[in-house]
Amino acid sequence: MPAKQPKKGRLWLNDGSCIRLRPEYRNHVWSYDFVHCRTDDGKAFRTLNILDEFSRECLAIKVNRRLNSGNVNGPLTDLFILRGPPAFIRSDNGPEFVAQAVRDWIKAVGAKTAYIAPGSPWENGYCESFNARMRDALLNGEVLYTLKEAKIIIENWRQHYNTKRPHSAIGYKPPAPEAIVPLDQRPTMH
Repeated sequence: MPAKQPKKGRLWLNDGSCIRLRPEYRNHVWSYDFVHCRTDDGKAFRTLNILDEFSRECLAIKVNRRLNSGNVNGPLTDLFILRGPPAFIRSDNGPEFVAQAVRDWIKAVGAKTAYIAPGSPWENGYCESFNARMRDALLNGEVLYTLKEAKIIIENWRQHYNTKRPHSAIGYKPPAPEAIVPLDQRPTMH
């Protein structure tokens, strides 16, 4: 007979709400996760998707044949320079995210890690929802012949997702709409 399993603590309150970190403003909580796919020749590639949970904006998608803990810091560094570090970075407990070098580096820039419980993808719902949309709207409908083609098509899709696609959670607006400045209002160059 198997040993009795210890009871797990509840992840919700009496009113049914979840006990978890909720994003309150832009750059408060970012989340990141990997998506696996294949090019037409059967070779695998991965994408590292980085999202701002409050705005629902996809900040970056890094595409490569292999992505490991050494490849996580590069895209995050670029985003930290452009936007400043977030208060928290949420991820699962994959080896790429719990590597000591990644944790030390995130701490050094002033952000905190927010790992989800093992086997609980619903705790990273924004990222899981984005990954499902990316798979349904892009990866399942495209034949990607090369890694270079995958990088270009995925980046074009990310731009469309951020600037054109309406999101129901934010009032059917895109998370980062393009700003168009009329010609008569543009600054003149001297």
